[in-house]
Amino acid sequence: MTTAPLTCYRHPDRETSLRCNRCERPICASCAKRTPTGYRCPECLREQAQVFVTAQTQDYIVGFLVAAVLSAIAAMVLGNFGWFTIFLSPLAGGLIAEVVRRAVGRRRSPVLFRLAAAGVALGGLAPLVPFLFLLFMGGGLGMLFSALWPLIYVLLATSACYASLAGIQLSR
Repeated sequence: MTTAPLTCYRHPDRETSLRCNRCERPICASCAKRTPTGYRCPECLREQAQVFVTAQTQDYIVGFLVAAVLSAIAAMVLGNFGWFTIFLSPLAGGLIAEVVRRAVGRRRSPVLFRLAAAGVALGGLAPLVPFLFLLFMGGGLGMLFSALWPLIYVLLATSACYASLAGIQLSR
């Protein structure tokens, strides 16, 4: 008694011995995606990812605006702290992330996380507008160095906000 060889449900011309550990369909090596619990087919992975996307349309707007406004305020305040900006900016980014999280009702989406980070970046760049104007008006190299701390704020606060919202753990 011989059984017919299994073929990939997406590529009927490819023989396989792999099966999706969720739906049990046969999958070839190019379709199989390794997970901590075994191999999954692309459809099961897509369905699984959709469970984690809970954001609603208004959450994207609210998340961006809240992040931008809070970041503009934080950038103006922290711009006066000199090298302490290096330590305070990640804290500000984390606090902004927590306010955004609460403002959107703890709903989540990778797009929401990116929009909130973009809001932090754009809001943090707002205090730089006068520096850029003065620089183009002949402010010289001193004006360029004055913009250093706000740029450091933008870099550190944006990355901290995104990491906090996306659940990226920096240490264990």
